[in-house]
Amino acid sequence: MGVENEERYNETRVMEFILLGFPGSWYLQMFVFMFFLLMYILTLLGNLSIIVLVIANRRLHTPMYFFLCNLSFLEIWYTTASIPKTLAIFLGKSRSISFTGCILQMYFVFAFGCTEYFLLSVMAYDRYLAICYPLHYSTIMDIHLSSKLAGSSWLSGFLIIFIPAFLIMRLTFCGPNVINHFYCNIDSWIVLSCSDTHDIEMAAFVISVIVILGSCVITLLSYMYIISTILRIPSAKGQQKAFSTCSSHLAVVIIWYGSTIFLFVKPSKRTSLEMTKIVNILNTIVTPLLNPFIYTLRNKEVKEALRNSLHLG
Repeated sequence: MGVENEERYNETRVMEFILLGFPGSWYLQMFVFMFFLLMYILTLLGNLSIIVLVIANRRLHTPMYFFLCNLSFLEIWYTTASIPKTLAIFLGKSRSISFTGCILQMYFVFAFGCTEYFLLSVMAYDRYLAICYPLHYSTIMDIHLSSKLAGSSWLSGFLIIFIPAFLIMRLTFCGPNVINHFYCNIDSWIVLSCSDTHDIEMAAFVISVIVILGSCVITLLSYMYIISTILRIPSAKGQQKAFSTCSSHLAVVIIWYGSTIFLFVKPSKRTSLEMTKIVNILNTIVTPLLNPFIYTLRNKEVKEALRNSLHLG
């Protein structure tokens, strides 16, 4: 009995984890800290500006900008789920995180991430309807359908991550408790567990295929029809105008899907964590920052609304 009790204690003794972040000299830590802090502030300001601008201008009260507001709101919380804790790590403070805190951080990061996949595919479908069926667009994509699509994206993203979160809570951790990452990642849990991780690895792989590749297929099909329709427009000016409405979205999609397919669509999670940390910077810091700028730089309606707002101010 004594041996069994000791083994049970050893299996459950890890109650907190240490986030390693990016090891290196103090100067390197400060450089990375300033980089993350600047990117985080710009991400918050950029996405908040989009939300305020769309809400304040009635001309932007369309399904396209409604989805863009959802994406901007999502990006704010997606980065906030991981970056503040990361900044504390770089300052050498609070590297530890409780088991419950780590589970919650992982859940929200991945729930927001899954929601983004669904939102991007919904936005691609919206552009498909606008360009391929312009005469029927306003009757098909009304406020009710756009609200249902956005709501379904949020609900699906948060529900599907319950599966890996539940399976992770059933794992045992005997030590070590150092997570070689700047936030709690599914891969890190699998590497540290001393119990069988086959179920969680398979669940993560299946969810990745369904969510990432499934939404990617919808997005690609939408753009195939969009490009086909654009090429049939007789005037070059008409082609340019049509393509400018979706080219920014396509740029975001390429960056987001490229990095996440590399990270998550693989049968085994026991790969180079150093490489995954670097690629993770793309979708936790870079993409949320680029979204508001990419969507607005080539958008005449947003530029005009911004000029009017500044003039009124």
